[in-house]
Amino acid sequence: MSDQVSAVADRSTIRLALVVGGLVLAVLLGFGLGRLNGGGTGGTATAGVSSSTGGHTHPPGTGVHDHGAVTGTDGQAGAEAGGLSVSSSGYTFAPLATEFPAGQPGQLRFQVRDAQSRPVTRFAVVHDKPMHLIVVRRDLTGYQHLHPTMAPDGTWSVPLTLAQPGVWRAYADFTAVADDGGQTAVTVGVDLVAPGGYQPRPLPKPATSTTVDGFTVSYQGSPQAGATVPLTFRVDGAGGVAALERYLGAYGHLVALREGDLGYLHVHPELELVDGQVKFWLTVPDPGRYRLYLDFQVGANVHTAEFTLTIP
Repeated sequence: MSDQVSAVADRSTIRLALVVGGLVLAVLLGFGLGRLNGGGTGGTATAGVSSSTGGHTHPPGTGVHDHGAVTGTDGQAGAEAGGLSVSSSGYTFAPLATEFPAGQPGQLRFQVRDAQSRPVTRFAVVHDKPMHLIVVRRDLTGYQHLHPTMAPDGTWSVPLTLAQPGVWRAYADFTAVADDGGQTAVTVGVDLVAPGGYQPRPLPKPATSTTVDGFTVSYQGSPQAGATVPLTFRVDGAGGVAALERYLGAYGHLVALREGDLGYLHVHPELELVDGQVKFWLTVPDPGRYRLYLDFQVGANVHTAEFTLTIP
């Protein structure tokens, strides 16, 4: 009889151990999945107003904060141009006015609205700003990189001058923060109009070197359609390689716009310089001609170098 009681007790002990072990395993798995799904937002902050938080990091070779980059089902890098629509991922770019007198200072005011048409007021701070606004004329001239400020009601405003008549494209590049804390990187675009006689300018011929404000800027690398390729930019001044300074948390910012539909790619560099040069990873989605705009800072002044790129 005592042997039967002992056997029952042993089986009860084993069942209890299995139940406890299963609970522990479930807790550990849940913690791990939570970190994979929700723990990658360190280094960004929500706005509101502003934050001193710098940019976030990405593994080399995947495109550092490239809003147009996606990964295909085969695991290979791909890309989709952004900014082609006024709405994306449930967010809409809603300007209060779209017409501006050519050559006269004005004020662009707009909201970002969610799927319920409510003004969005929570944004992650990416590269020191919650909103990056890019404006360029449809012939890819007149590039501007602006940083609007937001009122409590979600209305953004920024001084804007459209220097020449024509149709201009404005891109709102931001990361929205949902009520549950989820973050969505979005680029949406809208056309602005400066009435008058529009005389488009032809793109300069492709070149890997240009001059701007006394600096010679050149790059190395051969972008290919559908592939992630490094581009390394060198900035030379009168005394040799210029001492690049961090601007918006990085040593440079690169925007690529596709001729024709003005598809938008925004790529940030690796965190550190390589032999005094700034390195980007660029994924170009399709063959065609692109215009590259490199923002860099030297001596507390921001400069923009422009290049024409042809992808066969």
